[in-house]
Amino acid sequence: MRAAITPAVGSPFLVTEVQLAAPIGREVLIEVKASGLCHSDLGVAEVDRGFPMPALLGHEIAGVVLEVGPDVREFAVGDVVVASPITSCGQCDSCLRGERYRCRRPEEIRRRPEEGARITLDGAPVAQFIGIGGFAERALVHENNIVKIPAGIPFEVAALLGCGVVTGAGAAINSARVRPGDTVAVIGCGGVGLNVIQGAALAGARRIIAIDLQQGKLDMARDFGATDLVDASSTDPVEAVRELTGGGVTHAFEVIGLKQTAEQSVAMLEKGGTAYLIGVQRPGTTLELLLFEDITANQKGVRAVAMGSTNLKVDIPMYAELYLQGRFKLDELVSQTISLDEINEGYEALKRGGVARSVITSF
Repeated sequence: MRAAITPAVGSPFLVTEVQLAAPIGREVLIEVKASGLCHSDLGVAEVDRGFPMPALLGHEIAGVVLEVGPDVREFAVGDVVVASPITSCGQCDSCLRGERYRCRRPEEIRRRPEEGARITLDGAPVAQFIGIGGFAERALVHENNIVKIPAGIPFEVAALLGCGVVTGAGAAINSARVRPGDTVAVIGCGGVGLNVIQGAALAGARRIIAIDLQQGKLDMARDFGATDLVDASSTDPVEAVRELTGGGVTHAFEVIGLKQTAEQSVAMLEKGGTAYLIGVQRPGTTLELLLFEDITANQKGVRAVAMGSTNLKVDIPMYAELYLQGRFKLDELVSQTISLDEINEGYEALKRGGVARSVITSF
């Protein structure tokens, strides 16, 4: 099959032919219809985070089941599915509590060495990013990584349900448990940040303050439910949030992955508020916080969030249903559709800003 692999850290994506194994056990073979360009993939491609290379990245896909392994329980050929990087064994204490995002034994659904690699290039194994490897014509995944969705959702928007949507909306609804009357600040209004905003709006937040450097993203934030916009290129965002709220917000979400903005998220909290760190920081990054003067004295919390504390088997179908009811925005998240051969140009557009999501729909 054709795939866009990452040969080494810092290398551009290379579209080439790779070999894909047949499904065994509980594996499902998917014909990929859409694959979103998420910033997390770019982070692995450009920064050495210890992930083996060469690698097949891409983890935000929608498609149709082509074949199933002999032990598959949930899926059949022809099912429309979304894949998610929330990897869970299904048997540990966390999984049994419905906290799949905290699975203690994610390696249980990977292939064992004697079973051979799922993906190879000229006979050599290609690492499959988070068990999916979605920048390709097909994906071979464990059934715990996928979920069926209702018919009628375009593939290019369905793909976003697997990561960007659940990471953002889930952070507001599941991780922070935003309640009616709460106040919210969101630093970074790309694809994930927009979903934090609409998740907070869906949960009934009284005030939702969107913060970004680009006016185009702030305009989109308004459409997704932001009540106030802060242009951080010309305004101190911490002071702006304090002024707008009379002291700070209940919940602050950092969606960029920078030391400065992470510290700002803590600084803009009201007494008793919590900052949620969603953006992926570079390895070795440290935060400088005045523990007594700011954190302890003001009863503030700082929490890292993974995948919006999502149970993919429950939450993804819920967001899909809300979309079909017209109560949840997905179409507006897709800035452009591209071909697999345009993946490098798609990521250049993401780095420049001004796009929520580019989605590969032609392979």
